[in-house]
Amino acid sequence: MINKVYGFLSCIICMIYKSIFDKVLGIDPKIRFATIFDMNGKVLFSVHREGVQSLLSPEESQRSLQLAINAWISRNEVSDKIGKGKYALVEYEKLKRITLPLDSENILYITTDVDADHASIITKALRLKYDALHSPEGMPL
Repeated sequence: MINKVYGFLSCIICMIYKSIFDKVLGIDPKIRFATIFDMNGKVLFSVHREGVQSLLSPEESQRSLQLAINAWISRNEVSDKIGKGKYALVEYEKLKRITLPLDSENILYITTDVDADHASIITKALRLKYDALHSPEGMPL
């Protein structure tokens, strides 16, 4: 019975995250790439904007996800003192990387052009997360 309930809840959560994912590229045309993955590095959803070429090989992309996971694990080590992280922004010479935890097990990872308005993108991504998790078909986590 517990496995059926867990499977049902996992399915609902997956549908909620898919609804977030389906809207991410619509936030801003300067978003290059979006993915949702779990803390084990398993990619649930992933997309490159049409016409945008990846700067990393598939292996480098997987390594980048692992680095993001490790960074969130490190941030969480002090969360009992300073609170949970809402998002992280890293600006590189060729792109910006935004990561937002969706819950304790899943992360939304967005890359943008370097001249993107990251504050607006972050605000809209947080709004998507909040709306999806607190909508009638969603559930607060």
